[in-house]
Amino acid sequence: MQAPSTGASAAGESLAGKYLTFNLGREVYGLEILKVREIIGLMDITSVPRTPRHIRGVINLRGKIIPVVDLRVKFAMERTPDTEHTCIIVVDFQTEEGSSQIGVLVDSVSEVLDISNEQIEPTPSFGSDVNAGFIRGMAKSTDKVTILLNVENILSAMDFDAASELKSEIENTVPEAAASA
Repeated sequence: MQAPSTGASAAGESLAGKYLTFNLGREVYGLEILKVREIIGLMDITSVPRTPRHIRGVINLRGKIIPVVDLRVKFAMERTPDTEHTCIIVVDFQTEEGSSQIGVLVDSVSEVLDISNEQIEPTPSFGSDVNAGFIRGMAKSTDKVTILLNVENILSAMDFDAASELKSEIENTVPEAAASA
């Protein structure tokens, strides 16, 4: 007889822990707090031609070029004007080459929640046409559902390759531009 699901993945991974919650429209999402490097207010984002629509551009954060992904666009939501609550969550992102950082543009940051395994349900099936691999699980509370995201799966490998190439191109051209000034 199989034990009832507690929200842990099929590999036996516990999803319980602290999550930074944020809003996109009326929906609440959560990222593992250990993946969050920092939260910064909206700053100038340099758009870069020929990038996917959901890559808003890059920022210069203390001398480090970081690609920024607009989660609204990535999740096929309507793009809305930025507000005083719009912010960038800088997260650590694991790649085959090692650890990198990427900025995630969100409507607003909410709070840090300590979520237990009992509060987490597995990701429901949305049918074969829907790839929900970026969802770790669904955390339920009395008044809402928080969609827990897997930061490594938010972007496809192709998207992250494009962001990495963009970062490399900018880092390689910045010294040339500075030298010619």
